[in-house]
Amino acid sequence: MIFCKECNNILYPKEDKEQRKLLYACRNCDHSEDARHSCVFRNEVKHTEAEQTQVVADLTADMALPRTKGVKCAKCGHDEAVFLQAAITSNSEGMTLFFVCCNPKCQHRWRD
Repeated sequence: MIFCKECNNILYPKEDKEQRKLLYACRNCDHSEDARHSCVFRNEVKHTEAEQTQVVADLTADMALPRTKGVKCAKCGHDEAVFLQAAITSNSEGMTLFFVCCNPKCQHRWRD
């Protein structure tokens, strides 16, 4: 990993199309520098089903997340759900509302 000399945040690979070269640029400030190597690695983390289930359990146990009794779970009919907003893709313009059923035996996920 390479860090910004200005603000110590991580530098991310960026293409300079005009000069046809690879740079490392900070997303926090305007600092950028030439890449020492032309090889960029991409690390995609694949979660197992058990890991994804744990994330859902953590969401419903998190008392800091907002809850609503205004929706019913389509799977079990429970009337309480945790909800949060997130972008589905990085280039997505809008936010999507996600719900997780608070019934510990169900924990069905859906989006609005």
